[in-house]
Amino acid sequence: MTKRVPLNGSEKESLRASLDRHRDVVRWKIYGLDDEALRQPMTPSGTNLLGLLKHLATVEYGYFCTTFGRETEPLWFDPYTEDMQVAAHESTEDIVEFYDRACTAADKTISELSLSTLGTSWNGNTVSMRWALIHMIEDTVRHAGHMDILRELIDGATGDHPPA
Repeated sequence: MTKRVPLNGSEKESLRASLDRHRDVVRWKIYGLDDEALRQPMTPSGTNLLGLLKHLATVEYGYFCTTFGRETEPLWFDPYTEDMQVAAHESTEDIVEFYDRACTAADKTISELSLSTLGTSWNGNTVSMRWALIHMIEDTVRHAGHMDILRELIDGATGDHPPA
């Protein structure tokens, strides 16, 4: 992982760097695996790497775009019940591109709004951009940890970046 949180950065710069840093971890966790490995259910509930990536894309759109009245792409699934499930017709490429588009849309919103800008979250709470950034960092870190465990079970790879 090459991104680091600046030691003396502004609040927004530091939060953005932290989010980007963990987004890179998530991307690395799926790197180099074939479709079968990415879809392999690794827990009794069926959790798999590709489903976690789809979920993270969904919440990037939700917490940054929907919350602050920004456009999102139309979702082809129910975000409340199917965001961690990957259907047979959903390709790995489709899910990776969905994640990239969601992060790009989120970044645009983050760049354009101040940390004190208020929006309405999915459950009706009034939240600030600061809160949304912190929450998304928490969610990304949490699921990056899940992905680390799943990846280790698949091929033994661990850590927050590929080995040198």
